[in-house]
Amino acid sequence: MDASMWVAKTGLDAQQTRLNVISNNLANTNTTGFKRDRANFEDLLYQNIRQAGGQTSLTTQAPTGLMQGTGTRVVATEKIHAQGNMINTQNALDIAINGEGFFQITQPDGTTAYTRDGTFKLSNTGQLVTSTGQPLAPAIVIPANASSITVGEDGVVSVELFAGGGAQQLGQIQTARFVNPPGLQPLGGNLYKETVASGAPQLLNPGTQAAGTLRQGMLEASNVNVVEEMVNMIETQRAYEINSKAISAADGMLRFLNNNL
Repeated sequence: MDASMWVAKTGLDAQQTRLNVISNNLANTNTTGFKRDRANFEDLLYQNIRQAGGQTSLTTQAPTGLMQGTGTRVVATEKIHAQGNMINTQNALDIAINGEGFFQITQPDGTTAYTRDGTFKLSNTGQLVTSTGQPLAPAIVIPANASSITVGEDGVVSVELFAGGGAQQLGQIQTARFVNPPGLQPLGGNLYKETVASGAPQLLNPGTQAAGTLRQGMLEASNVNVVEEMVNMIETQRAYEINSKAISAADGMLRFLNNNL
C-alpha cells in the first residue's frame, strides 16, 4: 500500500506538468507564430514478479506474467507545428509564412535563430529587424527614399522610389526548413535554436522544394485552440483528483491496519 502512494504521486507530478503545459499554451493564445506544446507520457519500470511464459509445471507455461507498474512520467513536451490562421494586418512590414519554413534571425552573438513571427520593423538604418531589434538574415535594407515596399510570395523584396525613381529590387528573403521541426529548442522571444534532433537547416527560396510561400500584410496567429485546451485542462484536473483520491485511499487502508492490528 505504501508503494501505491508513490505510484499515485508520480501521477500527480505528471498531471501538474501537463497543467503547466496547458497554461503556457493558453497564455500564448495571442502570441504571433506561437506553436502549442503537448505533454507526452510514458510508464515507468515494472516490477517483474512472475515472468510471462514461465514454467508452471513440467508441461505448462504461464500465458501471462505478473508485473506491477511503478507509475508514469512526462517524457517530453512536443511542439505541434501546425499552421496557424492568417491575420490580415495591412502592414507592409508584416510577413507570414504559409506552409513550412522559418525566418532566419541574427542574434547579438552572431548565431542564427529561427522564428515564425513575421512582425518586422525598420531600424534607424532601414534594415528589417524583429520587434526586439534583431536583424533578418539575409539582411534587407530599405532605402530612405522608398515610397512603398513589396514582398513577393517567392520572397523577392522590391521598393518603389519617390520622385519617379522607379522600382528597385533589394534582395531575397530565404526561409529555413528542418527535417524535424519539433526537435528545435525554444529560446523564448518567439525564437528557436537548431539542435541535433532538428537536423541542419535547408535554406530555400519560398515556394520551392516544399518551402512555404510568403504573405505580405499578414501575420500567422497562434495555433492554440482555446476550446481544446480548456477540455484538456478539465481532463487534467480530473486525473489529478483521481490520483489524489488514490493516495487518500491508501492512507485510509494503512490507518485501518495501524488501528486494528
